[in-house]
Amino acid sequence: MIRLSLTLAALAICNALLAILMPWYIITRLGVGIETDAFFASGALPQLIFLVASFSITQVLVPLLATEDEKNFRRDAWGFFLAVSGFFCLTSAILFLTAPLWVSLIVPGFSEHARQLTITLSRIQLLAMIGNAAVVVLWSLYYARQKYLWTELSSVFANAVSLLFLFWTLSRYGIVAAAWATVLNLGLKVVMLMPALGRWEWPQWNSYAMKEAWRRIKPFLLGQTYAKSDPLIDRFLTSLTTAGNLSLLYIGQQLYSSINLITTKAISTPSVPRLALAAKFGEWSNFRRIYRQRLFWMLGITIAAAVGLFATGEPLLRLMIGHGGITAQNVHTLWWIMVALSGVLIGGAAGQVISGAFYAIGDTRTPTVLFIGTFTVYVPIKILAFLRYGVIGLAVVTSVHLVVNFLLQLAVLERTAVRRAAGETPLSSIQLQASDP
Repeated sequence: MIRLSLTLAALAICNALLAILMPWYIITRLGVGIETDAFFASGALPQLIFLVASFSITQVLVPLLATEDEKNFRRDAWGFFLAVSGFFCLTSAILFLTAPLWVSLIVPGFSEHARQLTITLSRIQLLAMIGNAAVVVLWSLYYARQKYLWTELSSVFANAVSLLFLFWTLSRYGIVAAAWATVLNLGLKVVMLMPALGRWEWPQWNSYAMKEAWRRIKPFLLGQTYAKSDPLIDRFLTSLTTAGNLSLLYIGQQLYSSINLITTKAISTPSVPRLALAAKFGEWSNFRRIYRQRLFWMLGITIAAAVGLFATGEPLLRLMIGHGGITAQNVHTLWWIMVALSGVLIGGAAGQVISGAFYAIGDTRTPTVLFIGTFTVYVPIKILAFLRYGVIGLAVVTSVHLVVNFLLQLAVLERTAVRRAAGETPLSSIQLQASDP
């Protein structure tokens, strides 16, 4: 397991670096301003829908499919893939037609030129949203069978090809090329991950897995849509400030998102099938040991990364992006934004471990309710902090929110695990006793 985690971490690092290179290349070639703000804002609504889908689908499908036999797995895999892809095709068509309306609501502070550019880029990125949804299902299929390497290797290839496409087209076609590079990236991933579906099998729409997945996902849909609306709030607020602030906040969030992606795939994701099996057999002491061990590693890595950023972050950022169209003041502002967002790194990554443990026992309601509760308190505080302290105030409050939410989830999970460990006999022990002569 340690070897697998190290391999996944290495591949995830490659993917994170390739993913970071895309916005890095865009801002160093174009600088931070109207075009980059429009590009990063154009992905806000597709990103919201992707976040809801990824959290809902992955955390529900992986533990659900992990215990299925091969025939049922293949049948339900096709069912989930077709259902999710079809739903997002329909959603994208509606959003394409209504783009002028919702773009104006997301970025009210943009000029008419910036708004029209955002509409154009948003319509292109809706194609990527369909690909994202399909990829989430395909990832879930691989994770459920504890096959993690190809998901990362295929992402490395897709990220590299789309980055080369961006290098070749950005100077020729401008910021529109960046949107098409995103579409290419997701299209390649879908093609390379399709073998997870196996031989064609007619879906059974009323199968246990389909009905149970819907039952588990229902608590997510409205709750997660509300809870994951944070990027929309960020784009709305930063569109009211000086041109470039939206881009700098996005870059800071993207850097931390890449680190969280690495740690989640290397540390949290491989533990979900093991947690699901431990829960299924009533082995709650083992269940608790697994998520505690993963949490220890997650906290150690992210805290060390946050300390390293505070100590050496500005020189590293200057080395990475402090050239081309980026000024020294841009770098300094970005560093302060990332320092203020350090709680996002720690609380966000640690929260993934705890949420994964809840989802492994089929409890999607508890983490959702806790997040919604803290999010409801956090949003007005965030707006007030932004009005008083600007982007830095917004970032600090975001950090505090994720740390507080993580601590609340941990407290509830600990209480749940202790109660179940004290009150239930492992199913494996019962089966062994029943088999004794």
